[in-house]
Amino acid sequence: MTKKILIRFGDMMLKGRNIGFFIKKVRAHLVSRLQGLEVKYEFTHDRIFIGYDEKDEETIIQRLKQIQGIYNFSVVYVAKPNLDDMISKAIQVLNIEMDEPMVRLKIETKRHDKSFPMTSLEITQKVASPILNGADKKFIVDVKNPKEILYLELRSDVAYVYMKSIKGMGGFPFGTQGKGLLMMSGGIDSPVAAYLAMKQGIEVELFHFESTPMTPLESVQKVIDLSKILAEYTPTGSIKLHLVPFKKLHEEILDKVFDPYTITVMRRMMYRLAERYAKKKKMLCIINGESVGQVASQTLNSMQVIEAVTKMPILRPVLTYDKQEIVDISKKIHTYDISIRPFNDCCSIYVPKEPATRPMEVYALKYERDMEYDNLLIEALDQIKTIEVRKDSNFNISKYGFMVSEALVLYEKEMMDNGHYIETK
Repeated sequence: MTKKILIRFGDMMLKGRNIGFFIKKVRAHLVSRLQGLEVKYEFTHDRIFIGYDEKDEETIIQRLKQIQGIYNFSVVYVAKPNLDDMISKAIQVLNIEMDEPMVRLKIETKRHDKSFPMTSLEITQKVASPILNGADKKFIVDVKNPKEILYLELRSDVAYVYMKSIKGMGGFPFGTQGKGLLMMSGGIDSPVAAYLAMKQGIEVELFHFESTPMTPLESVQKVIDLSKILAEYTPTGSIKLHLVPFKKLHEEILDKVFDPYTITVMRRMMYRLAERYAKKKKMLCIINGESVGQVASQTLNSMQVIEAVTKMPILRPVLTYDKQEIVDISKKIHTYDISIRPFNDCCSIYVPKEPATRPMEVYALKYERDMEYDNLLIEALDQIKTIEVRKDSNFNISKYGFMVSEALVLYEKEMMDNGHYIETK
């Protein structure tokens, strides 16, 4: 039987006169992600149909799950728009899709072509008995509380028969809500925050604070590998990762700041760097993986003192999630196993024994006055290295040394010696 994939939209359908703009973005993302596969598209005002080679079905399904703006989709079987062929195809679908007998089943008709000489209910009543009697297994008809539904979708020139819907990302198309800078660690929370931000249509660039050799180069490799996964949710299959040299600021903080306030002041410096860079690149917000109360720097008191150094909107997509909810999403998007690798970044490797959970800004400012951080901020921003991480990248920074700056120089040299050039900025 001929099969197609039927794609539906969710919240986007509430956009009224702007719906065309949003659907156009989904189409462009879809075409980009399925490039290289043998597919044919049929675009209607509220649906997308994809014809495909059956050998590519699993690949297409996996990629569709990574496209923002797609609410759900179904593998549908193509029938002629007449009762006999719809009945025949429906029997075959039940035989293929259903493993268990005596399942509570409902048959539901959707009649898009109103010129058809029967109503949707009349069609259902006409085809129900032949379908149920012709199927290999027996089913219990239950129109009020079915376990499974067999759908017949009738259009003017074609009919579709299907049963299951596969959940998509939902949300809004990539980039339609503007661009944000995500403060990216190698932990569990920030990749999930990036995923949720992209789900809502924000184009994300990643901003990672690295303190090599105070922290292991493997902690940066974690971030690169996490970036590869996040790149799969972009139309181009790539994402920008900005590596911020934080070692000198880190040493200054550890040397000059009262131990319980080191994380508070460190986070304030990170926000200062993120805001300056985001403004320079004309981004609209800063995003992070903070969740209320999860650690000392994420109490409401701490958040208030830390973000006092910024004026940009701070988005926290996992703000109200508990840890298990965040872990569940990280497993779903396949970042969890990378995040739990035993290599810590600068936010977790020098944690004070008794961090301040109710810090006061007056004390944070007092300790900052003892630091010479303005020039260090400028120096860090000037020395940021940006790499374009692709979903199919095999870049292993861990084999090139102990510091990011040196590793990237050696990596570029190796690429050029082998006839390749990959730019880092």
